[in-house]
Amino acid sequence: MGVRMSTFIDPEIIPRARRLRRSMTDGERKLWSELREFRRWYGIHVRRQAPIGPFVTDFVIHESRLIIEVDGEHHQHADRQTRDRARDAWLASQGYKVLRFSTGELSDSFSGCIEEILGALGLMNDPSRTPTPSPSPQGGGGMDCT
Repeated sequence: MGVRMSTFIDPEIIPRARRLRRSMTDGERKLWSELREFRRWYGIHVRRQAPIGPFVTDFVIHESRLIIEVDGEHHQHADRQTRDRARDAWLASQGYKVLRFSTGELSDSFSGCIEEILGALGLMNDPSRTPTPSPSPQGGGGMDCT
């Protein structure tokens, strides 16, 4: 996927990432339940609460340089939006694209959020990488975005 930029990880942030993995929000849990299946369906490894530089990202697909953030109500405040823009700019400088979804978007249009993620990964119009319908005749399961 092109040249990878070297990104440091602040060792002091690793314990914070571990704490965040244990205390995911409902929206993060719901999205994680779907994203962790991406390995089986598409061969894509998604990491949750992953440190990148001085930040902990909600979800990251390093291979595609894609970060997925779930924003709760506290992200609606002007000071937090300013920090989020600066954070996104730094992550972009490291070669990452950031997708942000509010908890409301995940509740109201979960399948639309999944479609946006698949689109960012270039998987929406690739029939060779479409997951098996749920349930498959072979019992392998499939994608259920509802």
